[in-house]
Order: sequence, then C-alpha cells, then structure tokens
Amino acid sequence: MLTGGAGGRAMNLAFEEIFAIGDAFQGIPMPGRTDACILFDAAIAHGISSDSLALLRFPDVYVRHLAREIEKPGPRKGLMPGVRELLDTLAQRDDVYLALLTGNYEAGAKLKLEHFDLWRYFRCGAFGDNSANRTELLPRAVSRSAACGGPSVEPRDAIVVGDTPLDVACAQAAGARSIAVATGSHTMEELRAAGADVVLADLADTAEVLRALQLENAE
Repeated sequence: MLTGGAGGRAMNLAFEEIFAIGDAFQGIPMPGRTDACILFDAAIAHGISSDSLALLRFPDVYVRHLAREIEKPGPRKGLMPGVRELLDTLAQRDDVYLALLTGNYEAGAKLKLEHFDLWRYFRCGAFGDNSANRTELLPRAVSRSAACGGPSVEPRDAIVVGDTPLDVACAQAAGARSIAVATGSHTMEELRAAGADVVLADLADTAEVLRALQLENAE
C-alpha cells in the first residue's frame, strides 16, 4: 500500500514538534528500514544524542500526527494491484498463516492498515518496536504467531514477501525464502541482485503468487 506520503509527513511533523527542526528526515532513506533506525539517523544528522530522553516521546507524537495525515489525499495513495484479492484467498486456506513483519511502530502499522481495511487479515506479527534491527524481526514474528495460535515452525520455514532488498536480507538471515515485489522504490533487477528467491512485478495475478508460495492446489 501507499499512504500518499502520510508516514513521512508525520515523522517530520513529530520531529519538528519535539526538536523544533523542520524537514528533519530529508535525505534519510526510509523504505524497508525500521522506524527506530530512521529516527536514529535523523537524530545523528541533527546533532541530537542517541540517548536523549526526548527521543522516547517520538513514537507517540508520530502516531498522533499520522492519525491526521493518513486521512489526507496524496499522490499514488492506495493499495497495490491484487493485494486484497490475494489476502482474501490466503485467509481462506488452512495451509497458510498470515503474519506481519514490518519496521513500522506497531501503533503506526495498525493505523495504516486499518485505513485500508487490511489489519483484520493479520492476527499478530513483529514490528519496529521490537527491534531496531530488521533481521531480528522474522524469528520474533514466527514466535509471536505460534503464541497467537499459529503453527510452531522455524523461521526458515516462513516466506517473507516484501518490496525492498532489506526484506530479502531479513529472510536470508533466517534461512527463509523471499518473494520480492517491484511495487516499491526498487526495480525487479535490483531485487534479483539482492538475492530474492522469486521476483514479481506486482501481486495482481493471484495464481502466480500462489505458485511462487509453492502452495498445493494453486490454480
């Protein structure tokens, strides 16, 4: 999904509210990274100590601004092709367990997903609150899924679907498979070079995605 820039605007507004510095995240890469890492880079760029207690306020202030910004129109705001159809299909299968793995703060992820009526598809997962290191999130997502009633599996048994090389690296760190989708800021060639097991232009063809997931009875 694309939020029409709501996340970036909310981050800038939160940083400005706390530190009186505007456009604080200008030039700081965001796709695929955890919110904590993004905030850390902004703090360093603007001479703010990483142990500043004021940084602890950032997640709550950010989410407050995000709740307003997500309601505003923006360029290319909406769901990527085939996302809802794919989730509907996977949610009906008994050989699939859907879980989130995202660098977003959990409250921010919930706001974004609820705005597009996607939160209901995921019973649990791992978020940027749990670790600033993206590669640590897959084992957490798997253990949380088991605690939520999902299957008890090893991280290597999961399949990570994402749109950045960092999503691919997250899967590789746990020995899991990855399906990379070129609907973000990275091309299919860049995602292949990152080592993704499967690269798709988008998720529009549900049958193609099911085959990529190696699911039985994929049509």
